Amino acid sequence: MIRRRTALSVSAAALLAASPLLAACGSASHPGAAAVVDGDRITVSELQTQVEAVREAQRGSAQPAQLIQDSGQLSRATLSSMIFDRILDRAAADAGVSVSRSDVQKAQATAERQAGGADRLREQWLQQYAIAPGQVEAAIRNQVAMDKLAQSLGADRSSPQGVQKLVDALSEASTKLGVDVNPRYGTWDSKKVQLGNAKTPWLRPTPTEPAQA
Repeated sequence: MIRRRTALSVSAAALLAASPLLAACGSASHPGAAAVVDGDRITVSELQTQVEAVREAQRGSAQPAQLIQDSGQLSRATLSSMIFDRILDRAAADAGVSVSRSDVQKAQATAERQAGGADRLREQWLQQYAIAPGQVEAAIRNQVAMDKLAQSLGADRSSPQGVQKLVDALSEASTKLGVDVNPRYGTWDSKKVQLGNAKTPWLRPTPTEPAQA
């Protein structure tokens, strides 16, 4: 299981069909694309780089075999997150939300303090969410953006109604952008805002909360 924890459960709806623009390894229109979001490619090479960063960190951990086994769908989960990051950026922009460097630094400092230090935070997120040490800052930035988006929408993330507000905003952004996924990775679910059943929770723990398994 990859990036195990999620803060919501939304009923599945119809999946968006994979676009014919993308063949097994990308088409003449989008060669080498793992996905295309708003006309911009996420290349297979970019995806592989992200995946290898996680694998390298896992191989250097105390329990490499277990972590690698637990993240058997890492490529699909990583692509789902890469697509979602772009959708979150669009939803935040639509809501007039921005994230400053200072916002990220403060959130990261809080997360590190609560985890027992920077090294411990990186270790926890590698184990629990398959996030490589070099990806922690970007993950925290996204969480801050999510928190600010929820605040802008007046969405209480602890309530079903608040979660649904977030889902609606993200789903709308997903539809506006348009997501075409290489069929080898599955199909994009605009309602759950994730790649099929990749089981990639897009609500990571907030930096001000201790991570939970």
